Amino acid sequence: MTLLEIANKYLNAWNAHDSDAIVQTFSPSGTYYDPTTSEISGDAIGAYAKRLWSVFPDLSFEIVSIAESGVGRVVAEWMMKGTNTGEFQGLPPTGRSISLPGVDVIEIGADGIKSVKGYFDSRAVPDQLGLQVLVQPFALGPFAFGNSVAVRSGKKTKPGAFGITTIWNPDAQTEEIRALTRATAIEMLRMEGFIGLSFFRAGGRGVTISAWERPEHVKQLRKGGAHSEAMRKFWAELSDSAYTSVWIPDHINPLWVRCTACRKMIDFEKNAGVCNCGQPLPEAPSYF
Repeated sequence: MTLLEIANKYLNAWNAHDSDAIVQTFSPSGTYYDPTTSEISGDAIGAYAKRLWSVFPDLSFEIVSIAESGVGRVVAEWMMKGTNTGEFQGLPPTGRSISLPGVDVIEIGADGIKSVKGYFDSRAVPDQLGLQVLVQPFALGPFAFGNSVAVRSGKKTKPGAFGITTIWNPDAQTEEIRALTRATAIEMLRMEGFIGLSFFRAGGRGVTISAWERPEHVKQLRKGGAHSEAMRKFWAELSDSAYTSVWIPDHINPLWVRCTACRKMIDFEKNAGVCNCGQPLPEAPSYF
């Protein structure tokens, strides 16, 4: 087979969603690399393709141009298209479509493809899916940086208790912990007295803060479901260290809202939603 025939066989296997055929185009020591994955080889290449197809089941590559470029090398310019109907990095499907330009540099030897190096903008896919892309250091002096998620029930109730959980774990376990946290949060939304939840991760630890109307409401987490599954995995293997706690507020100051007319801050509850100037106040946010 010619170099172009081998390269086209590789690209056609991608469009056919045939992971075995993709792997078979490589030599025994052949490798694949792109901006989203470390260098992989063998069955790991097929597994990588399957993960991508699970996110974009209609994934396809439109070949813009393909040509030999030096001895044993083929350069293929492509446009990757697909619709996000599968889970992406632990997030639910967006239903959005993507169109991503890129280039593959394919090195070919006597026994098959020696390497494929893909080049594309790794930010383009999350941007097109409407996802945030953060660029920040892990740490800077005494400051640790991370990310956060909030879940709100919509209740305006003043919290009577906070559940706080802190867990330290290796990076390899972070995605599993996030998945268990999301599943627990979904169950919390159906629980009596649940107000809201915030989760953040920074400096190698994850912290979950949940707000409840009364301390006894927190005990609902002991009744099975995702939280019990998380605790079972914690005792078996998940994380290096953790603690849970329930905090009862000493006091919560008034919720102040700024009047759009006179621009003064007003105690929303005390004034029953009306400013001293007579103007109705904007709707007050929830406490948590």
